[in-house]
Amino acid sequence: MEPFSDHFMEFHPIHGTNVRLDYSGTQATRVESFANGVCFSKHPLNPGEIFLIEIEDKELGWCGHLRVGLTSRNPKNLDVVPEYSIPDLTDQGDSWIFAITRNHNKIPEVEQEQAAEGEEAGGHRLGRGEPEDVAEVQENSKPKSFFTDSHLFVDNVRIPKDKLVGRSRPGRFSHILDDLYKTNALPPTARRSRIGVLYVPKGRGQGDMHIIINGEDMGPSARSIPTTQPLYAVVDVFAATKCVRIVQVEYGFSSLQTLCRKAIQKHIVHRMAIDWLELPEALKHYCKYE
Repeated sequence: MEPFSDHFMEFHPIHGTNVRLDYSGTQATRVESFANGVCFSKHPLNPGEIFLIEIEDKELGWCGHLRVGLTSRNPKNLDVVPEYSIPDLTDQGDSWIFAITRNHNKIPEVEQEQAAEGEEAGGHRLGRGEPEDVAEVQENSKPKSFFTDSHLFVDNVRIPKDKLVGRSRPGRFSHILDDLYKTNALPPTARRSRIGVLYVPKGRGQGDMHIIINGEDMGPSARSIPTTQPLYAVVDVFAATKCVRIVQVEYGFSSLQTLCRKAIQKHIVHRMAIDWLELPEALKHYCKYE
């Protein structure tokens, strides 16, 4: 299944008091303190549709990082935007939010089995998507073709991988940094890392929430989320994370701009070589930075 996105991704105009959005509504910056940075997607997500953001800037001196998840609470109906997504928003119920770390969703196997059996109500926190039957064991045992696959498969959802992986600022050593982003070897909240959240329908009005870090599926973070209500993405620009921007993902036919970028990047050895090409400056910028 390939989700259909019928809208341009933006942040909701309702957000934390310390957040400032740019003119396009796609960049959120926390301008004061370390809290009150909670943001929401402007529209509910479609099944399998990823809300993808890139960490643009960080702020030294604070402990803690970006928090991401889903909520069924319509931002327009909030009396006040909570100071923190965790625990303020999660304690209100109908929200599933996690601090972004490498092991953000690991739990003991016993707890995981209970969640799989549906012994807990609502959404359940899980591990890294451990297989539930032999077919999944066989599928997960296949070697990863990270550098060759054009799409990321999350259960039956197919997401173009072109925009999922972070890219360094063009420079002398950008090709080395780009390889680190591709292999997801850098800290997940490093500057320029790309982090996405989506939910996958599982039938009976329920779904699993997945968090994607630099093109790698971290496995289900929460199971049995009710999907009968609209689900909004939540991004908490918290503490050491200062600024994030939304990355638009193209599910259908690629735009002419994207096709040009792919063709150019396919025939160059390094992004800095784009400067040597006789191309419009706007296209050069797009090829180097997007």
